[in-house]
Amino acid sequence: MDKIRVGLIGFGTVGTGLAKTLTMQAERLQQKVGLPIELSRVADINLDALPPEYEGVVFSKDAADIFKDPQIDIVVELIGGIEPAKSFMLEAISRGKHVITANKALLSIHGREIFEAAAAQGVEVGFEASVGGGIPVIKALKEGLAANRIEVIRGIMNGTANYILSTMTQHGTPFAEVLKDAQEKGFAEADPTYDVEGIDTAHKLAILMSIAYGRHVTLDHISVEGISNIMPIDIDFAKEFGYRIKLLAISRNHGSHMEARVHPTMVPESSMLANINGSFNAIQFTGDTVGDILLYGQGAGMMPTGSAVAADVVDISRNIISSSINRVPPLSYLPEYFQEPSITPMSELTCPYYFRVTAIDQPGVLSSVSGILGSHNISIKSMIQKGQQPGEPVHVVFRIHEASEASVEKAVAEIDALDVITEPTVKIRVLIGND
Repeated sequence: MDKIRVGLIGFGTVGTGLAKTLTMQAERLQQKVGLPIELSRVADINLDALPPEYEGVVFSKDAADIFKDPQIDIVVELIGGIEPAKSFMLEAISRGKHVITANKALLSIHGREIFEAAAAQGVEVGFEASVGGGIPVIKALKEGLAANRIEVIRGIMNGTANYILSTMTQHGTPFAEVLKDAQEKGFAEADPTYDVEGIDTAHKLAILMSIAYGRHVTLDHISVEGISNIMPIDIDFAKEFGYRIKLLAISRNHGSHMEARVHPTMVPESSMLANINGSFNAIQFTGDTVGDILLYGQGAGMMPTGSAVAADVVDISRNIISSSINRVPPLSYLPEYFQEPSITPMSELTCPYYFRVTAIDQPGVLSSVSGILGSHNISIKSMIQKGQQPGEPVHVVFRIHEASEASVEKAVAEIDALDVITEPTVKIRVLIGND
């Protein structure tokens, strides 16, 4: 073998970042791997040709040209989505080629099929860029923390949502205005649903949980709430109480079962996660021997994500050269030890809460709401009422001691059924300690 040959499907933002990285760092990578790593082929239906600096790379609009090339060692899929990405990866695997992807949606839904197919063919799957962009979170979890029982995973895993919440916190701007600004600046997609409704974050949490616990966790296992209902007034109250609102992914390992949830969370200002701003990501693990570990950095972008994909290329290249394929199982645990997950029902979650009740300003409102909370064994820690202009509804905010999700859901439904309530009650969970 004289070199490692890479075939790339998709020359968009991340594909361009990978190509630039392999080109700019070619000498350094050879010194670390022992052989040249060559980008040999690129396939992309949206291009007519590659930029002139890639003159030696064979270009095609047909991904099959990469699968059929017997000299290609590694196929990198960077087109996103479920299909045809899934079919491309499975076809490459069936032809005995190692595969790399940044496709968290695909892996969180069909990862089991892909990993089992790769194991059967004796090839590797690299997916460092699927979580955390340029942050080496996958490698840290499956190798650096291999000796730990992971107790808690929590993190800010979507740069768009974090940018929106950070901007709302700093400037008091409403959600819709910040979202529009983020789209104009390229921080948010034209259709931002996956980002702002927590789905993208849930994809990533499913992948991390699979590695951390040795369970086949998928997107369907995760309870998801987004940030589109968060208003500046909620952020102002959070500040008043010493918190910041973040979209968090949270999983807690209870041994026989595990929490799996994504939702807006009030995080104490003293927490490191509360101070992750802009489009940055941060993922925190708590291990039973290592304690807390926080990984922070660029969660997206051409070069950070390209760097993560290139790291997978290097890892697999080293394993090819040393004939040590799958020395590290792709999901850390050996396949024969993987189990089905048992997910903690959200109704069993217990934590403190923030409620914002919006009601007509008239006598008896507070007593009605307080009575409902008391009837469900929900204890009030503090209460603030802020008046509006005469004749307008008022906002009443309650801070609640720890209560069960089931009780909270029933209480909120009863509160919202009152004639004096003018808007649905806003409910935000509050993070304490290790959650």
